[in-house]
Amino acid sequence: MTLARGGALLTAWALAAGRPPGRLAARLRRDGWQRICRGAWAAPGKETDWRVRKTALQLLSPRRVCGHATAARLHRIELLAGPPRPAGSRASLPPEDVCLRRGLRTTTAARTAADLIRAAGSREEAVTVADSALSRRVVEGVRREPPVRYEDLAAQLAVRRPGAPRARAWLRLADPAAGSPAETVARLRMADAALAPECRPPLRTPRGRVLRPDFLFRGQGLAVEVEGYAYHGGRAAHERDIARYNALQSCPEVRRVLRFTAREVFTRPDRVTAAVRTALAELAAASR
Repeated sequence: MTLARGGALLTAWALAAGRPPGRLAARLRRDGWQRICRGAWAAPGKETDWRVRKTALQLLSPRRVCGHATAARLHRIELLAGPPRPAGSRASLPPEDVCLRRGLRTTTAARTAADLIRAAGSREEAVTVADSALSRRVVEGVRREPPVRYEDLAAQLAVRRPGAPRARAWLRLADPAAGSPAETVARLRMADAALAPECRPPLRTPRGRVLRPDFLFRGQGLAVEVEGYAYHGGRAAHERDIARYNALQSCPEVRRVLRFTAREVFTRPDRVTAAVRTALAELAAASR
């Protein structure tokens, strides 16, 4: 049916096009249409994912605006728990805080990141959003530029709204060099342990290849890498990380490489920082 938009059809459109109202729902089901909600249908064979559902809701209520977790997904801003789950819609927003993204009306990237940081339940959740919004990285298999400029995010957080003072303090902890949620959490936990490595500094192998370890303690020659399928784009990317690990050990600045999984960082951060501290002590002792 050519009346569908974005894989969704409204019952009102079918009726307006002259479809007979009697047993319309039964006829649509017979033809393979899938009911999304009252008054909206998904095209035959169309996966009724979050985008189709949100498209249908916005077609039914044009003033709806996606916000928070759904907006984060549209802008490819990562949340600490991984790919964000779709969440509620917004209304009555200033026009400058609304944009069209991937076919849906949504809060702008700056407003989205600010809303998420203000609503965060922890420092780690807030800084993960800030790092992701401000960084260039691969998200859901797509390489993207930073969705937000620091000054625009700071301006959003300067507005007097609940949670803004705490959010501004958390924004100061952001580092656009971070490459994943796991790296953000590792950096914060190392800072808690009075460990202050460089984040993703450029190093050059003897063959001229430029590598950026997740963290580097330059004085001791310790590189720290955080690995994990969930945040490195799949198995193939993980295998590339292994080859990268071997090349990293050839850099003149690197004497030892420690590797941790994202799971270790999230669930056993004290063990991670203890291992880093032990390695630093051993390297320092060996240099005497």
